[in-house]
Amino acid sequence: MIPASYPSAEEIARLTASMLLDIEAVHFNSTDPFTLASGLPSPTYIDCRKLISFPRIRSTLMDFLACTVMRNAGLEAFDNIAGGETAGIPFAALVAERMALPMTYVRKKPKGYGRNARIEGAMTEGQRVLLVEDLTTDGGSKISFVDAIRDTGATCAHTAVIFYYGIFPETEKTLGDHGVSLHHLCTWWDVLAEARRRGTFDTATLDEVENFLNAPRAWQDARVKG
Repeated sequence: MIPASYPSAEEIARLTASMLLDIEAVHFNSTDPFTLASGLPSPTYIDCRKLISFPRIRSTLMDFLACTVMRNAGLEAFDNIAGGETAGIPFAALVAERMALPMTYVRKKPKGYGRNARIEGAMTEGQRVLLVEDLTTDGGSKISFVDAIRDTGATCAHTAVIFYYGIFPETEKTLGDHGVSLHHLCTWWDVLAEARRRGTFDTATLDEVENFLNAPRAWQDARVKG
């Protein structure tokens, strides 16, 4: 069912941050930082995959994502919803259901046998495809998915995520230079503001997280060199 209500972007961001805190998808640790996929340290970690296990929150956030995309890009802007392997697949399916559109998914690399395909499902030349993922940090992984979509003859000018780090200034430029607009529900800044309001973590931890958000590269360099 296509959502009929359109909360403001600010309200969506606040509510999304609150729900992510509710299900303990947000992890802050300033004394023993997490190691990101890049190998760099971070006092923050988010696990959006947990959302699939919480049906009421999952449903609300998928309504928010569909509303955000339709408000920003248009009600008739897409012909196909593609999920990025693997975290984006369930969210793409849920958004496609709400927007009454076909759903496909994009492999990270060809599967190595059979058709050796990267696109699973029916995607055809000329279709306007929305790429759905759980989150984005610097936008780099999205480029490969977008290129695989475009290789079919379809177009992909938009990607939608639940969570956008919002701390690396090059992200939207990287995507923009590739002809892709980013749509998201909330960022680390929204989560930090909600965590402070609720007192979810101690003040020292939240202060250190804020230091990281203000200068993530410097924060990481200091700990890698140390």
